[in-house]
Amino acid sequence: MKLIDRYVGRQVLTSSVIAVAVLSVVLVLGNVFKKLFDLLIDHNVPVDLILSFVGYILPFSLTFTIPWGFLTAVLLVFGRLSAENELVALRSNGISIPRITYSVLLIALTCVGICTWINVDVAPRAQKKMQDAFFNIATSDPLALFASDKVIEEFPGRKIYVGRNEGRQLFNLLVCEFNEDLQPIRVLHAQRGELETDLPNKQVLMRLFDAQYEQRDEVNPDDLTKINQATMQETVFPIPLEELYEKNKKKGGPSGMTIAELLKGRSDVSTTAVRTELSKRFSTALASFAFGLFAVPLAITAHRRETSIGFILSLGVAFSYFVLIILIDTVRDKPMWHPELLIWAPNLIFMTLGSWLFYRLSRR
Repeated sequence: MKLIDRYVGRQVLTSSVIAVAVLSVVLVLGNVFKKLFDLLIDHNVPVDLILSFVGYILPFSLTFTIPWGFLTAVLLVFGRLSAENELVALRSNGISIPRITYSVLLIALTCVGICTWINVDVAPRAQKKMQDAFFNIATSDPLALFASDKVIEEFPGRKIYVGRNEGRQLFNLLVCEFNEDLQPIRVLHAQRGELETDLPNKQVLMRLFDAQYEQRDEVNPDDLTKINQATMQETVFPIPLEELYEKNKKKGGPSGMTIAELLKGRSDVSTTAVRTELSKRFSTALASFAFGLFAVPLAITAHRRETSIGFILSLGVAFSYFVLIILIDTVRDKPMWHPELLIWAPNLIFMTLGSWLFYRLSRR
């Protein structure tokens, strides 16, 4: 029996490692280019920065790719064993399907343990470091944020449009400042500007030339009769970096909080959202076990050795599972839905279906 366990376990483990590696590369590279696309196009991004973002995104990707890769491996291996009648030979010698899957169960539980560790500790810390990295870009090299033909929204209470930039020279600038109700209070339009950093005072200075200025009444900004307009040959528009730092600290919500921070709570995060996030981390960690329980009888029933069929099945199963997780996560701020309990529904569904398929398979 140990020979069979090693034979099946080695194939599932090897296929899992390969599948996780391939899926992780695809997801990580996709996220890196999504996060850094503007910087890659408009600025020379250091290689060490790109590598650091890969390291920050990888733990988050592994929470998806480990269960998905394990699912793909089980479907491929057991589909081939079934198609080549190896399972028939084992069962004719009195070895049941549950006994054949002992090594698969061990690998599944190992995946659950790894995913739990990543979800609970590694991924939240990595996400926080990634947010800090974006903040460091803004504070150490604010010019990196001012790409051509883009609206910059990183600075709280402000939106800045830059038509074109050439180094520190900016052209066709539009700056809007908003009040707490997101109503425009000040609007500046300048043909040309220069960007300066004043790190000792923690601010960015935009020196504007040939600017048109519009100031609305702060008490009643909708009163158009109180609009003041002016033209300035040269003016300096300061942007405090302290506000950016405060925004960075509050950014991310529960997904970027460690277990200790979730248990402590935060004033801007509801109790239901915290409970849902805690349940989500342990629930998604259990996905490998749910996938394994469902994938073994599914692969044997499909009875196909083609790799493409295995990938299609894994894509359909993984897509269904994670879409359910995402949909439930959207109602995390609605206590009447009990999202902290609903988040366990995908595991319950796949475990129930897997148990039923196993039961039918054992009665053949």
